[in-house]
Amino acid sequence: MIGVQEFRAEVRQWLADNLVGEYAALKGLGGPGREHQAYEQRVAWNQHLAKAGLTCLGWPEKHGGRGMSVAHRVAFYEEYARADAPDKVNHFGEELLGPTLIAFGTAEQQERFLPKILDVTELWCQGYSEPGAGSDLANVSTAAERDGDHWVINGQKVWTSLAHLSQWCFVVARTEKGSKRHSGLSYLLVPLEQPGVEIRPIVQLTGDSEFNEVFFDDARTDANLVVGEPGDGWRVAMGTLTFERGVSTLGQQIRYAREHSGLVELAKANGAIDDPLIRERLTRSWTGLQAMRSYALATMDVEQPGQDNVSKLLWANWHRELGEIAMDVQGMAGLTLAGGEFDEWQRLYLFSRSDTIYGGSNEIQRNIIAERVLGLPREVKG
Repeated sequence: MIGVQEFRAEVRQWLADNLVGEYAALKGLGGPGREHQAYEQRVAWNQHLAKAGLTCLGWPEKHGGRGMSVAHRVAFYEEYARADAPDKVNHFGEELLGPTLIAFGTAEQQERFLPKILDVTELWCQGYSEPGAGSDLANVSTAAERDGDHWVINGQKVWTSLAHLSQWCFVVARTEKGSKRHSGLSYLLVPLEQPGVEIRPIVQLTGDSEFNEVFFDDARTDANLVVGEPGDGWRVAMGTLTFERGVSTLGQQIRYAREHSGLVELAKANGAIDDPLIRERLTRSWTGLQAMRSYALATMDVEQPGQDNVSKLLWANWHRELGEIAMDVQGMAGLTLAGGEFDEWQRLYLFSRSDTIYGGSNEIQRNIIAERVLGLPREVKG
């Protein structure tokens, strides 16, 4: 296999050669809170990456990937972020469902779905959260019943990122009547383009809609599109979450560093840097970013209980606080709209409020760390 540094240089050169022409205009676009930006063009860019063999790097070669190590994938994401390349559109398929199918899926499921994830011609979303089961996945009530050659699905999912732009959804549903908590759940692959599915975008503080409500009203999927055995959905769903361990984290931090540097430049330009409190907060923010990077590097190749939860708390709180600093740096200018639209700092402030909620709220992360890592008593439910 090609060495990490050689691969890093290859990726850097490829991005320099290809982020040109029509693709150059996509630099810096997309990502959480900005998924609406040049979406179709970013799909085309992601497909261009696929043709160059730069998607699904960690997948085994027999499934179309390159079997690359964590270090290789980290190198890719770091160079990708340094090039300010547009945010990819295929996270749920490439990083979550694909590895899940490789680990738990049948040969037929792998043959049907993996190639279209690999070449970015089918996009996926995640059907976990529900109105009464946000971060408590074991409490889902969406139900599916077997009807001949199909599963018939009824229920509601919420906060479903990019459902309105996806063709498929991996859904955790209760398939055993009377079952409770972790038992009786199944992991189903459900087509979204059918009469029994209604997708309602949720308007965010920023005015955009990348989260959705998804309603299933006698929606159907083929009986053989259950991943793992029926009733074994909890194990498969937990497997998916382990694949979310983030090689992309270090690339994300490079983008955060770019935001921090931009905010420092703004503070210098408008004089806010002369305020000692602003200087202290910007300094603390910089040291927090270095601590985040150190933690990510130290835990990248090891698996320990709670490390993903700690990582989520670190970046979510850091980013939210950066948005708050940005408003204070802007001062009164942060309270007005220029041209009727939010600027990058206003958008950062507004959307980063959700960082501490989606993907598992701060409260849930802390409970997991307390109960599963520190061995403290479980939270008393009222």
